Formats: sequence, C-alpha cells, structure tokens
Amino acid sequence: MNISEFLTLAEAVVPERDAIIFENSHINYRDLKDRIARLAGALSDLGLREGDRVATLLVNRPEMVETAFAASGLGAVFVPLNFRARAEELTFMIGDANPSILVVEERYYSLVEEILPNIEDVSIIGVGSPHAGWPSYAALLSHPAKLEVDHSDINDDLAVLMFTAGTTGTPKAVMLTHESFSSYILANVEPVDPEISESNLLTVPLYHIAGLQAVIAGIYAGRTLIVQRQFEPQEWMTLIQEFRVQRAMMVPTMLKQIMEHPEFSSFNLSSLEIITYGAAPMPLEIIRRAIEEFPGCRFINAFGQTETASTITMLAPEDHEIPVGLPSNEQEIRLKRLTSIGKPLPDVEVRIVDEFGSDVAPEQIGELVARGPRLMKGYWNQAEATQATIRSGWLYTGDLGYSDPDGYIYLAGRAKDTIKRGGEMISPEEVENVLRSHVAVDDAAVIGIPDAEWGETVRAIVTIRSDHTQPDSGELIEYCRERLASFKKPGSVIFVDELPRNSLGKVLKRSLREKFSA
Repeated sequence: MNISEFLTLAEAVVPERDAIIFENSHINYRDLKDRIARLAGALSDLGLREGDRVATLLVNRPEMVETAFAASGLGAVFVPLNFRARAEELTFMIGDANPSILVVEERYYSLVEEILPNIEDVSIIGVGSPHAGWPSYAALLSHPAKLEVDHSDINDDLAVLMFTAGTTGTPKAVMLTHESFSSYILANVEPVDPEISESNLLTVPLYHIAGLQAVIAGIYAGRTLIVQRQFEPQEWMTLIQEFRVQRAMMVPTMLKQIMEHPEFSSFNLSSLEIITYGAAPMPLEIIRRAIEEFPGCRFINAFGQTETASTITMLAPEDHEIPVGLPSNEQEIRLKRLTSIGKPLPDVEVRIVDEFGSDVAPEQIGELVARGPRLMKGYWNQAEATQATIRSGWLYTGDLGYSDPDGYIYLAGRAKDTIKRGGEMISPEEVENVLRSHVAVDDAAVIGIPDAEWGETVRAIVTIRSDHTQPDSGELIEYCRERLASFKKPGSVIFVDELPRNSLGKVLKRSLREKFSA
C-alpha cells in the first residue's frame, strides 16, 4: 500500500477536519490533499520520476509533510535530512542519496549555498522568502494537480531513505519500503472514524523515524496534527492547553524539561490522554514522576530504531499502572517493568540471541534480533553493512538485552557503541575522527556516559602528541562543535597518557567506561 493512499482514505472520510495546525494556519484534509497533488504536479514538471530522490532540509512544518506525500504519490523516494547537520555532514548525505530535488527552508539558504559547489546537480526549491534562481515552494502550489500513479504492486518499492548514525564514522541511509510503513500502521493503528476526533502534538523531528511514523499514522487515523517547529517546553504546554491535545510523543529529555519548567503547574494539561515516549532510555525517577504529574493520562514506551521502521516492542499503558495496596513483591515487579521496553508487537518477531544466533534463556543477555515485513530493505550503497546487519532474514539491532520469565525485555547496553543523546544517535567514530584531526591530538576514544537529562552524553578520552602542549578541554569541545552538529560534541574531555588496547591494538572501550563513566 502506497503511503499516499493513507491520505486518500482520510480525506474521503473527514474532508473538512483539520489535518494540520501550524502556527496561525489550519489545513483541512481536503485542502491538504489538493496542495499535495499540486506539489506533485510541479515536481513532475521539474523532472522528478519514479525512483528519484527528493530531499528536505526543513524543521517540522506542513511543507515537510506535503513533500513526503507528494514524493510517495509519484513513486519517488523521500529523503529527510537532519537540519542540525553541519556543512560537511550535509555534503556527504546529499552526495550519498543523490537527490534530484532539495526543498530548503529559508533559514538554511546560506548553508546550502556554501555546499552547492561540492554536490551533484540538484534542483533547489526555497521555502520562505524568494531566492534568486530557486523556484518558490509557494508558487509551485499554483500548479495543476498531478494525477496519482498506479499504486498496484508497490509494497517492496523504496519509499524513504533515512540517515542514521554509522559505525564507520559516516551516516548510513536506511532503505524503507512502502510496506515498512503500511504493515506497521495497518496492524497497530485504528483507521479514521468520523465519530472520533483526536489531536496529536507533533514535536519529534520528521527526519527521525518516530516523527515520520507519527505523521503517517496520524493521517491514517484522521487525527489533527499540531505541528511544533522544534521542541520548546513552554510552547509545548501552551499548545496542549490551547488546542486541548489528547496525544503526544516525546523523548525522555523533553518530558523531564516540561516537568521541571517553572511554569509547569500553571498550565492545564488535563486533556492529554496518551503520552508515548522512546528513542532513549527513560530514567525510572522521571517516568514515576510523570505518572503522578499527569493523572488520567496513559503512557506507552515504544522501542525501535530506524532499521525496524519504528516500534518493535511496547510497554503498554496497563504496565505503567501501579495500583495502591498491591503486595510489596508485586509492586517491586511492576516498578522494575517500568525500566523495560515491554513486549514485541504482533506484526514483528523479536528474539534475543547469542553470538551464534541461538536463543538465550530468560535473564541471560544477548542481542535483540527482529524479523517481519516492515524491516528495512538494507543500507543504501552499503552492501557489506547490510550483510552484517541482516542475517538469514533476521535484523541484528546491535542492542543487547534480556527477558524476564514473563517475556518483558530489558536493555543492557549496545553491541555497537553508538551513543543516544536526547533521542539523537551519535557515532563515536565520527567524533573520534574529528578529534584526531586536531593538531595536538594523538589519539581519541569516545564513550557515552549516563546523563539524567539527556540519557547519555559524550565523553572524550584523549592522548596528546609529545611535541605539543595540552590544550584545555574547552578548546577541543569548541573544535568539535565547529565541525559537527552541536549535539555530537563532547560534553567533557579527559586527558590520559595512553588508551587501553587488546593484543590486536583495538581500544578497550569497556575498560574506559568502567574507569571514566562516573
């Protein structure tokens, strides 16, 4: 089922219902479909064909949603780029995906101008003030609508390329098909109902799988999407109160910032019925407080990754309930479950295996592997990485975990050392490569250390060249900030005489974590 068909279904049932509310604009389902059809016609006239890529460099806004659906309707591939990326990172991603069209927000015009000499020929569309030489997005919407293409037999067609952190120091583009989205949504989301009207505050970036899935699922369900450009706690609470929002999805850092905001108690947030959280570990103290602070609201812990097309396990609302008067042993069990990622969803198989691919017993740690129709097709232009991740039909997630006797799964670290900070994925190798390029640095190793607010933060352990004096940690942090997205820079730097290594010369990061994680 083509992604664009979800909008067709919703528009047929609730054409007058608001589909998107963004700042001062309201777009109902009929108008949203018309805008997307006009955009598709314009993109077609610009030369976009089936299989071509359409990239975006936008914060959350209606044009992001419209571009995704227009691309799908034309059989093209949607490539949402991280708007926090630096010039070097964007150059790599654009060069790798090789899009025919790049839709750019006004605030990023100068950034795109900077990298244009380093990328292949691409047509650029500007969102916002006119830019000389670039078509205006707003002007394209006056174009005649493009008739929908034949959507038969497209389940295995590529729909989205979504970049995620790589272990080789560069991002990897995950190939997701139309079935990656439709099989998940059809199995787990209730379709649009004219008698049920719900609103959903969209805060998670749409270049994240959780954000994009939330949009597609929300449209299939006929919900009203309240779109926030970027997360800001007070604005988030204002939107909940103003529009009486029932649903919201966030990462733990966002939830913590909301509850710690000085104006938290002055807002009426009682309309919230469901808060879904994920993308990073949720500290027990934060979810326990949230359950108390949002009485009547149900919580869902959704665990997944880009490669699994979002959620593969879920800690259900009933698992967040701890009734008063429970025996102490039962209360302890329920409290422990709050630290789990729940159980597998019905449309995907999840196992925990040892290094040989055999199931481990309950309470024993192994790697989480998954199988199902909605998992990624592979990594774009990276056959070796695909073969290493998909083995005998099973996707190896890189996450370590164990299950309890009742089938609840608990994470126990990651087989690969990818760092999760506030829902963002950080490749240690990428940060290490930047640190090693500093004139005074001899070698560097990067680890993630626990952080109450961000889940994890980056710590660099560095050795200095014998012919250079030691710079201060602030200089190295600023050096990284200038060359990487800000969230990837180290939060702290530790200087050592040498890095611990095994007999093959590989840095022993486990030893570094044991010594420097405090």
